Amino acid sequence: MQPGPTNTLTDVPGVRVGHATRTEPGWLTGTTVVLAPDGGAVAGVDVRGGAPGTRETDLLDPRNLVDRVDAVVLTGGSAFGLATADGVLRRLYAAGRGWPMGAPGEVVPIVPAAVLFDLGRGGVFDHVPDAEDGATALDAAHGSAVEQGCVGAGTGARAGGLKGGVGSASAVLEDGTTVAALVVVNALGDAVHPSTGELYAARHGLGEELAWLRAPERAEVDAAAERAAVAHADQPVRAGTATTIGVVATDATLDKAQCQKVCGLGHDGLARALHPVHTLLDGDTLFTLATGRRPAPDLPALHALMVAAGDCVTRAVAHALLCATSVSNGAVDLRSYRDAFPSAVRMGR
Repeated sequence: MQPGPTNTLTDVPGVRVGHATRTEPGWLTGTTVVLAPDGGAVAGVDVRGGAPGTRETDLLDPRNLVDRVDAVVLTGGSAFGLATADGVLRRLYAAGRGWPMGAPGEVVPIVPAAVLFDLGRGGVFDHVPDAEDGATALDAAHGSAVEQGCVGAGTGARAGGLKGGVGSASAVLEDGTTVAALVVVNALGDAVHPSTGELYAARHGLGEELAWLRAPERAEVDAAAERAAVAHADQPVRAGTATTIGVVATDATLDKAQCQKVCGLGHDGLARALHPVHTLLDGDTLFTLATGRRPAPDLPALHALMVAAGDCVTRAVAHALLCATSVSNGAVDLRSYRDAFPSAVRMGR
């Protein structure tokens, strides 16, 4: 097993990703759209966090009718951000994509969505993504390497006391199947071991992917702990102010129940990379898309795919932290992992 050509979600043929990023004065938020191939993709979802903000997730229950989605929206803006899916739905409808309802052109696009909390991180509480941002992200969707870090839904994200963002990773299995993940890390919990400053996910790199990371120097670890203590001293614990969301994709043929199970293994991947995870204050949600370009796997191959999916999620969290950049705008002061622990990445890429 090895990473795909770009080591991102778009290594799954036909899957495209686009971002809309808002960083003008007063803004620090955005939207990410994962566009399925023409004809849609079989999909599943698993919501584990105690404070989720979602759209169309009940539809993906294996007991329910619709088995394909046209796109998945991941966005900032908390509950306000769910409006971004309207812009995606309208764009897809205009293109004739969606669940057929009768005569040609009579379709209903299926666009599940999940949100994270980033309100006020740009300085103005109600500067949130809307339908136009959703349409912009869809228009930007492409099949080349996914841009990672502080873009799209990860623009205003934080991970514990560090800057969060968008991360992605992929794997090509021995039988040629591709599985990949895109994760937006905005967790209440930490992605870094408090005693060592090492990323929890660092040990889970594929091959030499993360082998260049080093344990940071003691002085950096102590300084980071002091900053975190100061930053959290006056912040009360409030519901729904975090959330890690993402999409797993594969070119295998899976049904809705299998997609849902892949999501479950994906959440195991989150648990390896973040601590704590799935708390009452997070809305952690993962979707899985199966494009069906390859045959349905037998049981051993399905097992290997699911294990790889969880690993891709863990690796994607690492890339989100490593690609993030620091932000200080008067509303938030968040250092990136690279800036907080420069000795850990000094010899890295």
